[in-house]
Amino acid sequence: MAPPLLTLDGIRLSFGGEPVLNGAALAIEPEARIALVGRNGSGKSTLLKIAAGLVEADAGTRFLNPGATIAYLPQEPDLSRHETVGAYVEAGLARAHDVHLGRLFDEFGISPDLRCATLSGGETRRAALVRLFAADPDAMLLDEPTNHLDLPAIEALEERLAGSRAAVVLISHDRRFLETLTTRTVWIDRGRTRFLDRGFKEFEAWRDKVLEEEETAAHKLDRKILDEEHWVRYGVTARRKRNVRRMRELGELRRAARERKLPVGTVAFSVNEAAQSGKRVVLAERVSKSFSGRAIVHDFSVEIARGDRVGIVGPNGAGKTTLLRLLTGELAPDDGCVTLGAGLQMITLDQRRASLRDDDRVADAITDGRGDWVTIGAEKRHVASYLKDFLFSPEQWRTPVSALSGGERGRLALAAALAKPSNLLVLDEPTNDLDLETLDLLEELVADYQGTLLIVSHDRDFLNKTVTSIIAPDPGGRDGQWTEYAGGYDDMTAQRGAPPRAALKTAGAPVPPRAPAESPAARAKLSFKEKFALEQLPARMDALTTEIAALKAALADPTLFDRDAKAFAEKAKALEEAEAALARAEEEWLTLEMKREALAAE
Repeated sequence: MAPPLLTLDGIRLSFGGEPVLNGAALAIEPEARIALVGRNGSGKSTLLKIAAGLVEADAGTRFLNPGATIAYLPQEPDLSRHETVGAYVEAGLARAHDVHLGRLFDEFGISPDLRCATLSGGETRRAALVRLFAADPDAMLLDEPTNHLDLPAIEALEERLAGSRAAVVLISHDRRFLETLTTRTVWIDRGRTRFLDRGFKEFEAWRDKVLEEEETAAHKLDRKILDEEHWVRYGVTARRKRNVRRMRELGELRRAARERKLPVGTVAFSVNEAAQSGKRVVLAERVSKSFSGRAIVHDFSVEIARGDRVGIVGPNGAGKTTLLRLLTGELAPDDGCVTLGAGLQMITLDQRRASLRDDDRVADAITDGRGDWVTIGAEKRHVASYLKDFLFSPEQWRTPVSALSGGERGRLALAAALAKPSNLLVLDEPTNDLDLETLDLLEELVADYQGTLLIVSHDRDFLNKTVTSIIAPDPGGRDGQWTEYAGGYDDMTAQRGAPPRAALKTAGAPVPPRAPAESPAARAKLSFKEKFALEQLPARMDALTTEIAALKAALADPTLFDRDAKAFAEKAKALEEAEAALARAEEEWLTLEMKREALAAE
């Protein structure tokens, strides 16, 4: 086995208080594919900077194999010292390389003559990627590489990294990106690193098992495990458990969307206003909008009913924000008509979190500065209690907004939006700056929301788990043409029949359509055994859920271990077996239900 390109061992670093890293380690072998994960503030970016040689640890060792080269991509690349993109890229080449810079600039869709001072976030990211690949390093350290990239660019970057000879260490909030690329996982937890010799796809189940084992061990030792710090950590884990009811409901909503909106791309409007009363949220009829002679939206029609969850996707510059503003009535169309339903109460969460003021207390963002209590539905709650649902500690409600991290600001903006009465929630890039655990919480909150949702996002996994339909620009490349597809992101790509990956240079270019492939589920038939299992599994899952609740109630008795250690061990083992059996039953039921739905749709 080849020696590591870079090794960190016993890394310790603090910024005046508790250590951020305390004994952390990292080994990067040739061609490694490593996911570096952990909560916001756990030290992921700091460890990556130490690996890159940009930050010096208080203690520990860093060893770089002689001759090995390392390239680092920060979250926010700084191009301010360079006049043009070309100058920035060439400054990153430590020695003469036999690289075709022109081809790289073309592939990444950016001109070397662009002035750095005028670049957008997406252009800055593309320039940084050109510099990264031009250096042709032995190892790439990538901190949120998908930030500001649109979906076609993210998918193309996946393909390029998968084919690279370089070792790759990734920090990312994009689950699909991590699952596709990584084969090892390093988890930073309470300053230390834990290692899983498998990719991110298997990380979360492993992490939950580790935390549950810790909780059981703490219970055996009669430790106090229900303080606020543990609630924050274990509350997220509990929220991400599969909820069969919600998944079934999402499937039913998507099925209703397919039936209501077929054929794809057209809407059958009802003229029976009485029948639509109270149900129609947005009705857009043959809407068009152009800027400087370019059609952004052309002859687009859609009906959004109460309870719909609609995602809007597309390349940067395609007009997602323009379409969103048209649908919400913020922008008037050049042609056509947009009618909003009666009694709408709309709340918008913008991607820049502009509603938050740095000088305010965290509590003021929730209450608008009117005291420390907030009314949620019919319930009056103290702001500290409400913020705890969004993973803020009880002490943080008094702190200024300026002291929050990017992820905490994202959570606070979401908490503030959901604290206000609404029946139409508009989320523009809601997953920006959120860690993976907080994304689980966001998915839960979106699932619980009773109103209508409009979501602009580049996160494929999030869209798959939350929306009932997707509006996307026409893959045929016609300016201003948008189409609605029933289902999530993967459903959209299947209905289009187009390959999900494309070259970065053609991120916004047309993708030629192809005939949709028939899924294996649609070709198969349910056997007698599968039909029987589909009928019996719901009762089996209910029984297991009841059993698990009873076991947890018994184990919650703080005196049980002292009274009967053997009984405690038996119940703990039974709980583990019951939870595993429930997970297997849920997975089997979901697989069979999806197969049944595919057959019913034939």
